[in-house]
Amino acid sequence: MSSAQPTHAGTNPDTMLRYRVVQRIPQTSDTVTQVLAPIDSAAQRFRAGQFMMLYRFGVGDIALSISGNPCAADDLLEHTIRSVGAVSAALHDAPVGAAMGVRGPFGTGWDLDSVVDRDLIIVGGGVGLAPLRPLILEVLARRTEYRRVVVITGARTPDDILFRHDQSSWRTGGAIELHQTVDHPAPGWKGRIGFVTEPLAKLVIDPARTTAFLCGPEPMMRFCAQTLLGKGMPPNDIRISLERNMQCGVARCGHCQLGPLLVCRDGPIVDYAVAGPLISAREL
Repeated sequence: MSSAQPTHAGTNPDTMLRYRVVQRIPQTSDTVTQVLAPIDSAAQRFRAGQFMMLYRFGVGDIALSISGNPCAADDLLEHTIRSVGAVSAALHDAPVGAAMGVRGPFGTGWDLDSVVDRDLIIVGGGVGLAPLRPLILEVLARRTEYRRVVVITGARTPDDILFRHDQSSWRTGGAIELHQTVDHPAPGWKGRIGFVTEPLAKLVIDPARTTAFLCGPEPMMRFCAQTLLGKGMPPNDIRISLERNMQCGVARCGHCQLGPLLVCRDGPIVDYAVAGPLISAREL
């Protein structure tokens, strides 16, 4: 596993702090980034890759990866939320001024400190780009510490692309190499067509000096990992973000168990050497 250690805020992981929605940033037809400011106290600091338990009063709570900038000096939190169920819909639909409860941060991070002076490959599929955005923003803030940085993003259609402004700036800034692709094009689309594995397969890499970060549907992460393994990368240099039914955040309830792992405690960021056999076994 990654050397990053799981952490949660304060001494009591059950402590819920109140936040207020100060901005809603629409991403797609069913996805929005909610920007939250603390009501009770200063915001909790977090590491790229960690998650929070986000509560909509009167409805319930769910685990959500943080999509904001871990290097920002302000007290704001950002969560990019796709409306797929009762709780996520309530969080997604919360208007500016609405209050939410926040516990966390929880879990392991992407651990950029351990990959200084290495090439980085970052692959995000669909809403899997949200947990990777803090990683990319931190890499940009610390750009001189890393060698080549390649970012590959995928979406179902052009209308499903997340963080359009960010991706445009990443493409034109020159600090990273961006490959953007969609599964199904639309009229006017002039970019790549296909899965994220296709530009990944074409990359020429130095496997001994490369670390990969993957987030998206498990089949996507599995195929990307197999592509990188085929290029000679060891599995412990491939990090993925697992998603399970995390309800407590502190390994108490057991809902997120995956083999020997409790994902809220041992993840969500896990090396492929550990995660690979576990996510492959689910299809047996």
